[in-house]
Amino acid sequence: MSDRQETNQDNFMIEKIKQRPINKRRLVRRTLITVSMAVIFGLIACFTFLVLEPVISNWLYPEEESEAIIFPEEMLEEYIQPSPSPSPVPEEELQPEKVELDESQIQDILNQVVLDLGDYRQIYSVLSDYVKQLNQYMVVVTGTKSDKDWFANEYESKNETSGVVIGNNGKELLILTDYSSVKRADHLTVRFSNGVQADALMMQYFHDGNIAVLCISLNVLSQEMQTEDMYVAPLGSSLQSNLVGSPVIVMGSPMGSSGSVGYGMITASGNQVNLADMNCQLLTTDLYGSQSANGVLFNTTGQVVGIITTGKTGSDMRNMISAYGISGLKQMISRLTKGDRIPYLGILGVDVPREANEQFQVPFGAYVREVEMDSPAMLAGIQSGDVIVGIDQQSVTRMADYSNYLLKINAEDTVVLRVMRQSQEEYKELDFEITVGEAD
Repeated sequence: MSDRQETNQDNFMIEKIKQRPINKRRLVRRTLITVSMAVIFGLIACFTFLVLEPVISNWLYPEEESEAIIFPEEMLEEYIQPSPSPSPVPEEELQPEKVELDESQIQDILNQVVLDLGDYRQIYSVLSDYVKQLNQYMVVVTGTKSDKDWFANEYESKNETSGVVIGNNGKELLILTDYSSVKRADHLTVRFSNGVQADALMMQYFHDGNIAVLCISLNVLSQEMQTEDMYVAPLGSSLQSNLVGSPVIVMGSPMGSSGSVGYGMITASGNQVNLADMNCQLLTTDLYGSQSANGVLFNTTGQVVGIITTGKTGSDMRNMISAYGISGLKQMISRLTKGDRIPYLGILGVDVPREANEQFQVPFGAYVREVEMDSPAMLAGIQSGDVIVGIDQQSVTRMADYSNYLLKINAEDTVVLRVMRQSQEEYKELDFEITVGEAD
């Protein structure tokens, strides 16, 4: 019995469990698939976060929009109709009693006015104190450009110009400056009158008028200067009838160097400079300055009345400081402060004089003196000699009507110009549909 049991035990199958051999190729493949899927899901998650994060942030923490800076439009005094007096007063009561003085009496009065050195010192001391107040509005703009010489050595070139603070939209400080001095700069720095410096960016520019608006983030300025130190220069009016003969102070770089200043008066204000789609009033002064002058004109109440320009006067007045009147540029500057593109049709025009209307029956409107080559107006068929009498549904009786309406629309809009074109001995009305371009 025991022998049988032993035999059965010897014949019993003994099972031994062995581990399955590792398939290294399959393991590597699964590992690569797992890593690849993790990378793909990570990229998708990052992309989704980048796309949705601004939306969620704006929803949870809505960002305040910058306030638009709007300068009220002005009208030429000759077009302002005086309001009737509610109770007419007899003319003889309005006339003051005339006092006639002979030459001897006038000479006696003049002889009583005696100015010594102390009086002149006091006058210029007052002007000097006034300039110190105006300096709070002025800044120095430095444009830096990196370049390489013939031997591939890198170097930096710097160009300085002046600027004036014209606005604060709640997010940025806005500075008006000379465009030609900063257009090629890779980096812009602004230095305030108190010595504080900050980086600036180009917001927008108007090439024909050679003006540009720079912006500085208030978040950057708040770390270095207090809010009360941000002085904004008010824009005055250059359309006053008594502007000629009034004293002005030129600030910026009128003598060719930053921080220079000059005292003088406006000698003429009736000339105009023809630019594409607009005309600018030209103010001339009795101040002798640099041919590369730039800056602004202040009146005696601390308002900007002009932006210095060069090359717009005759050869006999080449060094006399002249400026664009600020009133005609306010709407343009308002667009620049918002970063808007400047609409462009390419028309150089003037007002139709009353004499031309009466003698030659030329209709009142914007007379087209020239159409710029390859401009939207030329491509649409506008010709020299046409008279623009309407734009869309607005009537045009002078060049300013056309310019003001154009500055209220945007590039790529479509407008309809209604013009009167001379055909033999009469004018015929034509309509032209034009797609508005963008000024360079």
